[in-house]
Amino acid sequence: MVEDRHVIEALGKVRVVIENGEITEVGSSDVKYCPMFHAMHGVEELNEEFIRKNINFRIKDFGMCTPERIIEMDDVVTVGISEILKTNMEMGNIDCVVGACEGSGTVLMTNSRVVQGVGARVSGLVSTTPIPEVIENLEARGSTVLNPETAELDQLEGLKLALDMGYKNIAITILPSPMVEEIRNYPVDDDVNVFILVAHTTGATPEETEMLFENADIVTACASKAISDYADEHEPYYYGLKVPIFCASEAGRELLDNRLEKIGKPLTTNDYPRNKDDIPHKLI
Repeated sequence: MVEDRHVIEALGKVRVVIENGEITEVGSSDVKYCPMFHAMHGVEELNEEFIRKNINFRIKDFGMCTPERIIEMDDVVTVGISEILKTNMEMGNIDCVVGACEGSGTVLMTNSRVVQGVGARVSGLVSTTPIPEVIENLEARGSTVLNPETAELDQLEGLKLALDMGYKNIAITILPSPMVEEIRNYPVDDDVNVFILVAHTTGATPEETEMLFENADIVTACASKAISDYADEHEPYYYGLKVPIFCASEAGRELLDNRLEKIGKPLTTNDYPRNKDDIPHKLI
């Protein structure tokens, strides 16, 4: 049994396995082009060579999936999920973020720089194992790890723990799954607000997509055909052209607009049909 094993999905939902700080598996994906990586790195194709290079860079640069993991970071992009959460935590709109970090699993964060550091440059976390140094560093910065012994990923249990600890404005980052609906339907007191932000939506089904927009507050586009088709039909507010962030609720729009206002960007738009000159392909 491998004691140090972390499975993520990145760069077009490619499955990547990292064991003891080394890449041991790289899968494949139908998504071959991402405008964000093209803009930042000039990458024309998301092939295995680039994926290995990019993941190795993350391991060396900020210690992803290793005991050297850097926990606190500054903004990485102008508008992303972690930047939205960081800004709203600094404003006092959010007092706890239930997120996920390799080496710790589900974690409750109250430090805005930790929120940014944990979420900024890591893609979908599928599974992970405990890294004591990462857990220790998180806890030293005021975070609470749901289960330090197993590093389990369970955002619903994370919500329950946040409620038990008395938090009132709780944001939850989560991948597409039936748990999104479970979280939305979980009973909370009238003075509690739960914000659900869904990322890593590539490959979501049409049925799943409808459920996400019915229950979440913010949904990222990623390279999801179903998300793109739903947006074209229902025209939710959004920000961004290449990889939009969609607002599934008024609360989600307020969170997004707070970030945009802080950095001096135009507020969310409702321009349809959307400009699709430079989007991921192929969408799946």
